Amino acid sequence: MHTILVDCPDSTGLVYKITSQLFELGLNIEQNDEFVDNTTGHFFMRTVVSGNCDESILKARLKEKIPNAKISLASQQAKNIVVMATKEPHCLGDLLIRNEYNEFNANIKAVIANHATLGSLVEKFNIPFHHISHKNKNRTEHENEILGVISQYKPDYIVLAKYMRILQPSFIETYKHKIINIHHSFLPAFIGANPYRQAFERGVKIMGATAHVVTDNLDEGPIIEQDVKRVGHRYSAKDMARAGKDVEKIVLARALKLVFQDRVFIHGNKTIIF
Repeated sequence: MHTILVDCPDSTGLVYKITSQLFELGLNIEQNDEFVDNTTGHFFMRTVVSGNCDESILKARLKEKIPNAKISLASQQAKNIVVMATKEPHCLGDLLIRNEYNEFNANIKAVIANHATLGSLVEKFNIPFHHISHKNKNRTEHENEILGVISQYKPDYIVLAKYMRILQPSFIETYKHKIINIHHSFLPAFIGANPYRQAFERGVKIMGATAHVVTDNLDEGPIIEQDVKRVGHRYSAKDMARAGKDVEKIVLARALKLVFQDRVFIHGNKTIIF
């Protein structure tokens, strides 16, 4: 089984051009989704096929038919990921349990944290834990040390499971569109630090969490998944934070399932999700 992702300007006959090549190569379409963004005139297609597939031949034939398309092929093989964390255990713990019972199409290869707090939790799952302290280092030195460790695992994605430090543009560029973050508010509301305190002071009636792709603009990357929980005037900032943890881990899990199943297209600062 392979997943074919096509992303290009819209034009007449695109579906035929793609599916005819699949037919000629003896591939069977198991699932197909299409979408045209009429505001930008852009076409997206996700097709799952079965059959013997020579990837280079398939890509070449599709590229010949649609020369201006971005075309990628993804196998059903599990993605390799590295998780980055700080001190909070709820998102990381949820990911470790789901990973243990194969709920994701992914393998957690390692966990990196700038505090040692979560080491004993990670070690229970026989996953390598790297404590890379940020103390007495400038941001570049610290991130270069992290990148050196990450490179050993050759991850497909990096997951920020409550990693509470802002990454520099050079780090983000190294894994462009491959870093997924969970933010503890319903973005674009309450960007940055202490969003639960911000929400409490604003007297919100709905609070939430957002999983998004990391970009250079803090908490403004393409949104993958969101959810909310109703709150009231009896909630303190601590109550909101406590209730928000459940929303955070569920939203992150949903987002990662979509990403690891190759269902997410990034288009500008938005996502198209099948």
